[in-house]
Amino acid sequence: MTIEKQISGLCKLSDLIKGFLEKVPENYDEIDEEFHIILKKSEIENSWFTIENQKIALKQWSELIFEENIKNWLSNYQIAKIPKKVGLILAGNIPMVGFHDVISVVLSGNIPVIKLSSKDKRMIPFLLQKWNAFSEGNVKYELAERLEHFDAVIATGSNNTARYLEYYFKDHLSIIRKNRTSIAVLKGDETVEELQLLAEDIFRYFGLGCRNVTRIFVPGDFKIDRLFENFLNFKEIINHNGYANNYEYNRAIYLLNQEKFWDNNFVMLKEDEQLFSPLSVINFSRYSSLDEVKDFIKANEENIQTIVANPVLALDSIPFGEAQNPGLATYADHVDTMRFLEVV
Repeated sequence: MTIEKQISGLCKLSDLIKGFLEKVPENYDEIDEEFHIILKKSEIENSWFTIENQKIALKQWSELIFEENIKNWLSNYQIAKIPKKVGLILAGNIPMVGFHDVISVVLSGNIPVIKLSSKDKRMIPFLLQKWNAFSEGNVKYELAERLEHFDAVIATGSNNTARYLEYYFKDHLSIIRKNRTSIAVLKGDETVEELQLLAEDIFRYFGLGCRNVTRIFVPGDFKIDRLFENFLNFKEIINHNGYANNYEYNRAIYLLNQEKFWDNNFVMLKEDEQLFSPLSVINFSRYSSLDEVKDFIKANEENIQTIVANPVLALDSIPFGEAQNPGLATYADHVDTMRFLEVV
């Protein structure tokens, strides 16, 4: 069956990625050199896509795509008997962010027509090529500069872009995604390890993803210094030119406006009720009761991608350090992509 060959090919792709990540350059073979060239070109074309961050994204995917995990995921859905073409407009804010949509369309029995982001145009085609080869040519897909001749569309963009996309695709079945961000809620007694894992949720991929935490809720008596102390593993982030420019700009604005903020020379903490914060800034607020936090979440649920917190708070949250490790059944904007693809 086609689906069996696709799953087998995807598992072989995972093995290929793992093999590459485990090797040192001196031991690279021809395919490893291809991988390395893709990583390097991607970093040159988009400085936010450092080789380190690209490798972290690859590692996360390689650990996610294994046979049992894939089959358990797919067992909840009907696979299309007659393939339809599904247009994909992919984002490029973090490495390979559109790969989940790609594999969802393929494994749902349909054909993705992919408009790549100009910021992430190399790795996904490379992986698709290898996946198709491992699947004996059973992975059908198209790369397109402009979407034409499709039955449905899944598009990701900013809030402004989304308004245009909603109008443009108004006559098609569609999922149109908008800006989202994530929050963290602290009890106050978090361990050093938990706070260091929270730093991963904040700073990984420079904080550019919708799953990155931009707003933290802390108890009234929480010492803010505890955050700074446990963020130091990411202090080198300031050496990235793009991040440093954002940091210097936002710091200058706060100083000019005489706004209160806390600074540790690579990130700023600002007591602010806003959900979204500028790059290099984390908004925080103090709460006296958890009900205040729940009210905020309810009022902003359309803009919150995920909540990072201790499970005992019962906030439908994920553990510290797991924001950038979504499972196959974790969907952007909480819209089940595979269920959508069943009705295309």
